[in-house]
Order: sequence, then C-alpha cells, then structure tokens
Amino acid sequence: MTDAPVPAPIIVSALFGRHDQGWLDGLRREHFPPERNQLDAHCTLFHHLPPSAADELKHRLNGMTRGVRAPQAKAAGLMSLGRGVAIRIESPELVAIRHELADAFSGLLTPQDAGGWRPHVTIQNKVTPATARLLLANLSRGFEPRMVEVIGLGAWWYRGGPWELLSRHLFA
Repeated sequence: MTDAPVPAPIIVSALFGRHDQGWLDGLRREHFPPERNQLDAHCTLFHHLPPSAADELKHRLNGMTRGVRAPQAKAAGLMSLGRGVAIRIESPELVAIRHELADAFSGLLTPQDAGGWRPHVTIQNKVTPATARLLLANLSRGFEPRMVEVIGLGAWWYRGGPWELLSRHLFA
C-alpha cells in the first residue's frame, strides 16, 4: 500500500516579488469574503492542466525562466468581475510566455484555458454585484497604476482547497 498523493489538476500562476505580493495580499484580505479566502493573491495563467503534464510543464517552465530576465508588468487598472473586483495586469512578455505554453499544451487545455486570457489578480469575489460595484467605485477614486515585480512562475496541485506547490521557477 502506498501513500502517494492522488493525481490532481495543475494550476500555473505568476509569482510576485515580496513587496507587491504583500500589497496584493493586503487588498485581498481586506476585500475578499474571509470564509472563501484560502489563497494568497495570484495571477493565474492556466486553471487546469492534467496531472500527466507535470514533468513536461516543469521542463518548459525551467526553460522559460532559467537565466531569463523577469518580464515587465504593470498593475494597470481595476476590472469588474461582476461578483467581484480584480486588478488588471498588463505585461506583453507574460502574455508571450502564456501563449507559448498554450501552444505547447494546446491539446490538453480546458475550454476556460483555451479561450482568451485576461491577466488579473482577484481581490474580491463571490459577493453581490452591488457590493462589487461599490468596491470598484471606491477603489477607482484612488487607484494609481504601478509597476509590479514578477519574479517567476509557479505550478500548483489543486486538490479542492488551498493550492499545493508542485514547483517554482524563478527568473534571473
């Protein structure tokens, strides 16, 4: 008998530098319903890759980050999620990385991952539309676009609760 973990879908996200992670986590703690907030703030590149892709994914993420300069990224504005609010991330280099990965895993992508990608960090979700509109209006009054540091890419097992780290791949 073995205690090997049950295979689970894989999530891929951008990893932020400590300062920006702290800022985004603070917004998420302040505005996300506490009973639903199981994760740190994150920018998801892929929501569901099959567990069979783990080795190939790690190989590709290593190649995309090792010795490679980190992509420039900007917290460019706020966006409505209907029942939540997110910070829109602009990064042509991160878009290119995601596009390359999408091409590599095209036959394995779910419809959600195969569709268009809007890079963002969710800071509120699963609230009423009225609550989300109020937060969007309040944050819009003082929001200033700013550069954010992307330090790497992370792969995570999704087992129904908080994500479990599969691998971290840091830029140079």
